[in-house]
Order: sequence, then C-alpha cells, then structure tokens
Amino acid sequence: MASTGSLRKTSNELLATPLGNQVKLLPKVINGGIAGIIGVSVVFPLDLVKTRLQNQVVGPNGEKMYKSMFDCFKKTYRAEGYFGMYKGSGVNILLITPEKAIKLTANDLFRHKLSPGPGLPLPLEREMLAGGSAGACQIVITTPMELLKIQMQDAGRVAAAAKASGQEVPKISAWSLTRDLFKQRGILGLYQGTGATALRDVTFSVIYFPLFARLNDLGPKREDGSSVFWCSFLSGCVAGSAAALSVNPFDVVKTRLQAIKKAPGDPTYNGVLDCIKKTLQLEGPTAFFKGGACRMIVIAPLFGIAQTVYYLGVAEYLMGLK
Repeated sequence: MASTGSLRKTSNELLATPLGNQVKLLPKVINGGIAGIIGVSVVFPLDLVKTRLQNQVVGPNGEKMYKSMFDCFKKTYRAEGYFGMYKGSGVNILLITPEKAIKLTANDLFRHKLSPGPGLPLPLEREMLAGGSAGACQIVITTPMELLKIQMQDAGRVAAAAKASGQEVPKISAWSLTRDLFKQRGILGLYQGTGATALRDVTFSVIYFPLFARLNDLGPKREDGSSVFWCSFLSGCVAGSAAALSVNPFDVVKTRLQAIKKAPGDPTYNGVLDCIKKTLQLEGPTAFFKGGACRMIVIAPLFGIAQTVYYLGVAEYLMGLK
C-alpha cells in the first residue's frame, strides 16, 4: 500500500523513497481516523445485522429469529427504531481512529522495512508478511473495540429472545460493561476472544493488502503517476470483499466467543476449537458463512472509503503539506 505522503508513484515504486519522506505519522493517523469514522457511519447498520445473524442459533424445531439479512434489518428497525441500528457505534467511532491508523501505518512501515532495495518491487510473500504483521499490531485496539461493540449490537436480539421465554434482561451500556469486566477480570477482561480476533485480522490483512496494491497498480494513472479516485475506491472494495468472505468463518467464531450475554438456548464455548466443534455439530459447516454477504457489503465500502481517503491524503491538504 502506498504512502499518504505522495501520489506520484505506484505502490511498489513508493518503496524506493527515503523513509524520512515516506513516513509522516501524524497525517497517517488523521487519514486513518477520517476514513474510519466516515466508513463506520455509513455501514454500521449492516454491521449490526451481520453480528445478529452470526450469533443466532437455529432452535430445536428449526426456528430462527431472523430469516435473512433483510428480515433482520426490518425486525430490528421495527423493534428498536432508527437509532437502534446504531447501537455500539459510539465505541466503534471512538476506537476506529487508532485501529485504522495502526493498521494502515503499520502496513506502510513493514512494507518499507521488507523492501529488497531501492526501485525493486516487493515480492508477494513479503507483501503478505507486511500485511499480516500490520493485522497483528491492530488487535491491541480491535479486540476490546469488537468485544464492547458486539455486546451492544446483540443486546436487542438477546432481549427479544429472553422476553419470548418470560425473562428480563437489564439494559447495558458500553461504560457499565467495561467497568464490570475490569472489576471481574482486570484489563484481560476486555481481551476475551483475542485468539479468534488475531486469526481473523491477521488472515484478512495477509489477503487484503497485497490484493489491493496489485489491483490499484493495474488501474489507470494520472499524468503525475498517481492513482485515479475511482480506481483506489474500487480496488479497496474488491480487495475488502474478497478478504472479508475468506475470513468469515473466523469472524463467526470471534463474534460468538465475544458474546458475553447469551440468549436462552444459545450454547457456550470454551475457546476457539470448542466453538468450531460445537458449531459444526449443531449447525453444520454453512454456519461459518452466516452473515457472509452482509459482511462483504460492510467491508467493501468501508475499505474503499478508507483507501481512498488514505490515498488522496486528505490530512496532508488539511495540514497544508500539499
């Protein structure tokens, strides 16, 4: 992936630039934050639907709370209103800036460090290593962000299931949940599901970053050699969708492991392997692709927007660096 500091070179050509010229940390952080906030605001309702579809388990008589993505969206909107579709968005918007900044900046840094030399293209295996390393760096932020977000997103499904069985579920907030987890387990309480998060994020980045760089370099360029707007956007959408579908099984496992409040009848899991085993036994292999289409629709614009903002260097314009 190219540096935000220059649009005059392709992704691989940027590796030949001096580190001092290539890496400008503050603009990268700002670009990552802008991209993340815009992307999350646009796609969050779909992300909420994805979480609820992944967490729902088919009942003993084959009944489902949600029959499809559209059915989930309709029932959620009817029961909880417009703002109900944005439950958990506050946590996501708050933490998406450091998460995106770490991911995009780390990938640039690792690509530079793994460069075989000035002017030489980065081999595929090194691109994959750079992307995977960037994915590993982000989990320090991603894990607690996803944990808190999932509780808020899934609260409506859990409350509806509990009400149907004659139970009451107290309302929760991100702050009360954080406080309770910290009291019970310390800082480690916020890192439930770290293994599954690492599996998803590292694998996603191994696929996404090399694919994006190659797609973006294939597209047309301006006279100064920079990528055109629509090419960066489409490259981010295609690469994000492909990577999202590939890692959806890991995302299902992560979502289920991080769901602290369970609906009546939902199974409990003791780690990644136990979750995989029980899911296979109870629902079959297709369960690992629950919410897959929804996740692709979420990730495509999210990363398309992120890469476009990053490539356009919005922060550089705002800071007067361009």
